[in-house]
Amino acid sequence: MSKNALKDDIIEALQGVYDPEIPVSIYELGLIYDILIKEDNNVDIIMTLTTPNCPEAQTIPEKVADVVSLLKGVNEVKVEITWDPPWTQDNMTDAAKLELGLM
Repeated sequence: MSKNALKDDIIEALQGVYDPEIPVSIYELGLIYDILIKEDNNVDIIMTLTTPNCPEAQTIPEKVADVVSLLKGVNEVKVEITWDPPWTQDNMTDAAKLELGLM
């Protein structure tokens, strides 16, 4: 499987992960900053949360790692939380903004 195809599969899987307090996927919210696929098909995901005080700060990264690790072709998954740059509503897709009534 090519890295591009694997990245597409990862994005599709991430679109099924939701912040329990917001009815939009974490991918559409713009919480995923980068998806790095290494030569050995180990995957590093750099993401953020909507706030440092997010009550789901432990579970969302675990869900991300779990759904990506289930994909065919993925070996290991490492999820890193970053606060730089901080998340803002500008990170959201137009579809997410529409869903939340922000457009």
